[in-house]
Amino acid sequence: MSLTIAPPRELTPDDALAMSGDRLYELVDGRLVEKNMSTISTHVSGKIARLLGYHCDSPLIAHIFPEHSYACFKNKPKQMRRPDVSLILATRITAELFDEGVSTIRPDLVVEVVSPNDLAYDVEDKIRDYRDAKIPLIWMIYPPNRTVRILRFDGSPSELGPGDELTGEDILPGFRCLVADLFAGLPEPKV
Repeated sequence: MSLTIAPPRELTPDDALAMSGDRLYELVDGRLVEKNMSTISTHVSGKIARLLGYHCDSPLIAHIFPEHSYACFKNKPKQMRRPDVSLILATRITAELFDEGVSTIRPDLVVEVVSPNDLAYDVEDKIRDYRDAKIPLIWMIYPPNRTVRILRFDGSPSELGPGDELTGEDILPGFRCLVADLFAGLPEPKV
């Protein structure tokens, strides 16, 4: 007698959202992948969400979404990403967006705070997905070396250090903060 084992079922973004509970998952090629956040990455994510929120709320320029799920990857229907922070301009928001569990429209800005638990190739896969979705502005924040890597839709990257100013560029005119302010109050990184 031979035993046949069925391959694991590929999930959809709605399946992944339904089973999340108190854990944060992404869906990568139909496979459920748990997001491993660290204390420092969670802290920095919260800080950038607050700073963006202060800038965007009065008057309402954009909606800020911490840990929101996106399935806006046209060539990858079994892909769902959950950036640490994302932003959709108010002019692009519809009432239906707030009824959806998983957003099918792309954000205008995504922020990923790279955790010590993140693997380099996983980070690069996320960047590739975001670029394929034509997200105009991507901020990759690296707490250990206090830098921000900026990726733009036009393909031009840049890297900012602690003494540099992070701006919202064309997506969020007027937004500014020193990179060092994202890490204020945190212990110095171990060398």
